[in-house]
Amino acid sequence: MRFRRGSISGRPKALVFNWCYHGTVDETLGILVDGAVRSRPGDIGPPIDPAVTTKIVEFNDLDALEAALTPGDVACVLAEPALTNIGIVAPDPGYHDALREITRRTGTLLVIDETHTICVGPGGATRAWGLDPDFFVIGKPIAGGMPAAAFGMTAELATRLSGALGAGETDVSGIGGTLTGNALALAAIRATLASTLLADDYARMIPLAQRWADGVRDAFTAFDLPWSVNQLGARAEYWFSPSPRNGAQAAAAVDEELDSFMHLWALNRRILLTPFHNMALMSPATTAADVDAHSTVFRDAVAALV
Repeated sequence: MRFRRGSISGRPKALVFNWCYHGTVDETLGILVDGAVRSRPGDIGPPIDPAVTTKIVEFNDLDALEAALTPGDVACVLAEPALTNIGIVAPDPGYHDALREITRRTGTLLVIDETHTICVGPGGATRAWGLDPDFFVIGKPIAGGMPAAAFGMTAELATRLSGALGAGETDVSGIGGTLTGNALALAAIRATLASTLLADDYARMIPLAQRWADGVRDAFTAFDLPWSVNQLGARAEYWFSPSPRNGAQAAAAVDEELDSFMHLWALNRRILLTPFHNMALMSPATTAADVDAHSTVFRDAVAALV
């Protein structure tokens, strides 16, 4: 999949944040290495050097953001409301207001990707935090994990795009195709949104995520460890370090051996964590007993380490 740049703005580049997650969009599979854009580890055979198409700055770094957008060659900023796939990295207070002001001032479109941050509540962080993007995109959570996606835009952008989207070349321009709006995906979306991701579900799940985070925090605090835990709505995740503020700090904090120990300790005691994160996402079926079982297992693991 390729992200279509410049069809509205005439600008050639996209900007993303270091260690962001936007699926397999080619332009987002890059990271910063000594200040330069490089292919992300695991991106085998990228079709083009990502530095040609993409600018990357650190999350929460407004000076770097403004410097990258000032030349006027960036069509859009593609942003998660909070970093998620490198672990939960929360925005600084006021960061999103400043992001919106800078993008508007530099004539740059703002795309908010809620595929992971729908855990914040119905409408994701965009609704909960009062964000004001030009485009809003979301993926498979709205279909219960079935491959699916949806996008929306402001009325002004819809008018500007109406000619291109109504043309006979829509398929080759990247919107449409044989997998778009198929019956199975639509049925999955209908079933999911009719039965879950409702306000009542979040009213149960978010307090459970807080309970999970509290249980983790109590354990490492009791043993005087400089660890941290972040919560994002119905999702929570722990770090073997103080809370990072950007993707580089988050990546540097990863301890693969300690990750493996914690996961295996939990798995041997009937607790299965997300295999590539120290993260738990509450579901409508999660119970307080489930959370408390994890808290006990986690504390025992920390005690064994100490």
